[in-house]
Amino acid sequence: MEKLVKTIGKLFNREEVIIGALGDSLTYGWMTERGFLDYLNDMLKKKYPDSPFKILNRGIPGDTARDGLRRLDREIIRFNPDLVMIQFALNDAYTEFSPDNFKNNIDMIISKVKEKTNSEIALLTSVTLIDPRENIIAENFYSRITELGLKYNIPVVSVHEYWKKKISEGAVHSTLVQFDGVHPTEKGYQLMAEAVFELF
Repeated sequence: MEKLVKTIGKLFNREEVIIGALGDSLTYGWMTERGFLDYLNDMLKKKYPDSPFKILNRGIPGDTARDGLRRLDREIIRFNPDLVMIQFALNDAYTEFSPDNFKNNIDMIISKVKEKTNSEIALLTSVTLIDPRENIIAENFYSRITELGLKYNIPVVSVHEYWKKKISEGAVHSTLVQFDGVHPTEKGYQLMAEAVFELF
């Protein structure tokens, strides 16, 4: 996994850091007291106790990558964050965007961030799904995220692979997701945060 050299350097040197998180309901923290950004905040505070950092939660339930592109300037770029985390896929799959269409929208988000800021960028996949057919569809979208990580040489946090690893070690999938089988429980969000924290 590529490292966030500038962001980690600023955290280490106790300089102010702004992290922008652009995404859907998984970034937002849908239907729970604490989402993955809350857990990530705690983990960063523990590791860098004297570093002033702020996480901007710009997750909107139901959003696709195209929606994220529309709100990018207003909600992320104008703050000139040190790091931009981008997390979309499942709504794109469920609203019948093609994987290539999705990839194109994420590509445009990355290009715009690079053009208008000096931000580092990290791409996040979403969760692993319990229905095998749905999971195949989801992973088709996740593979496009991996391709863009390679294209731009930016880190990709494979949240779904981290979940699979934890499930193989004994975590029960049904305890990681809510009633819809997709949105994480707090336990699921904690695993998501652990996966992202590996960047730091």
